[in-house]
Amino acid sequence: MKQQVERNLTPSLEWLSDPSIYAIGRVHAHSDHRYYQTKNEAEALGEMPWRHSLNGSWKFSYAQNAMERQVHFYKENVSCRGWKDIKVPGHIQLQGYGQPQYVNTMYPWDGHEHLRPPMISEDHNPVGSYVKYFEVPAGWEQRPVYISFQGVESAFYIWLNGEFVGYSEDSFTPSEFDLTSYLTEGENKLAVEVYQRSTGSWLEDQDFWRFSGIFREVYLYTVPDVHVRDLHVQTDLDEKFEQGTLTAVMQLIGNSASKVLLELKDRAGNLVASGESEVSGDSLSLTLAATKVQLWSAEAPNLYTLYVSVYNASGDLVEVVPQKIGFRKFEMIDKIMHLNGKRIVFKGVNRHEFNPRFGRSITKEDMLWDIKTLKQANINAVRTSHYPNMTLWYELCDEYGVYVIDEMNLESHGSWQKMGAVEPSWNIPGNKPEWQDIVMDRAVSMVERDKNHPSILIWSCGNESFAGE
Repeated sequence: MKQQVERNLTPSLEWLSDPSIYAIGRVHAHSDHRYYQTKNEAEALGEMPWRHSLNGSWKFSYAQNAMERQVHFYKENVSCRGWKDIKVPGHIQLQGYGQPQYVNTMYPWDGHEHLRPPMISEDHNPVGSYVKYFEVPAGWEQRPVYISFQGVESAFYIWLNGEFVGYSEDSFTPSEFDLTSYLTEGENKLAVEVYQRSTGSWLEDQDFWRFSGIFREVYLYTVPDVHVRDLHVQTDLDEKFEQGTLTAVMQLIGNSASKVLLELKDRAGNLVASGESEVSGDSLSLTLAATKVQLWSAEAPNLYTLYVSVYNASGDLVEVVPQKIGFRKFEMIDKIMHLNGKRIVFKGVNRHEFNPRFGRSITKEDMLWDIKTLKQANINAVRTSHYPNMTLWYELCDEYGVYVIDEMNLESHGSWQKMGAVEPSWNIPGNKPEWQDIVMDRAVSMVERDKNHPSILIWSCGNESFAGE
């Protein structure tokens, strides 16, 4: 499930300006579902025992550019314990290092350096070197261990115990890596080198404050012997918008499974439908007829929970996935948008993830304040301008009833508008084949993570990025 890393691969700074290199050793994108060991845990929907937070204080070193950075900090025999501390999640520029910069249509380097895509500055590219010492949680010793970075701006390299693990770009979707083969008993040294500028910066020219760093949460996670790596639940309604059906498509990893049980329950916990299937191979598709259902809309956000119970080859229950779903049908009828057979009118706003003190490193309380404000103003729709938001935001929109336009992290405004002039030779991504994969990776990462949220009615391919097919 991951892009392999050659054990002796030497990371290169040239990757930062190479459109063909944007993910090395990264686990492939997958749904954002939760999973638990028992049915009771799944029904409680509490903290996941199979997750271990690395949020908090990390050791940190700042440099104006790559030439001034601590080059060998990731090595096991280099001590970083005397370094200053920085808070994760959080922006580097809001914690005393460098300066935040506000730019709209121009790139941050326009007027300072003459750079053409995919070049990046060698002199003005802040580097944050992060170190976290940790021990593997008790009981995980014989299990696979992964790490998930939910948001890092804009490119980073990762090492564990002196060995190179991987590299990733795309500030606003998760980057995950398999750490299992790099772990050691006792204390482990995790080293992360974050660059503010990369190829991705040419694709992230949004109208907002420019920061960098590990600004969303970081956590370790493990998985059971049989694990639903990816889940895609699709709902449908009959012509009268009364009878519901759902199809769950699963990708499994680990050992062989014997069967999967699906149970659909309403908000009160009543069983609405169930079904089970034997498993052969690592994929499974199962359809349930839910009979008459309560529809999901912004006015009545009726949610059901689908419980996916996975049994190993011995017949033992090893994993339960609780997935919130909504029965709704969004379609165009005579060029008019309809939800559940009725004309839908969007009363919406654009929304940045933002807190005046902490920038885009926001909390659940920030999100709930936004939801409450939307509802008080009779606003029923929001566009995630201009990038995928944190997973929790979509869960809250599902729960409280907010229509979402989920927007891909793609904006190259500055490549086609130079102080009012349009210069075609600069335009990206355009039809340039070397930019296709890095752009598509951003779309895939968004859709694969967010595909199960009923609140998402429209997918946006990005903002102010054109100049090609």
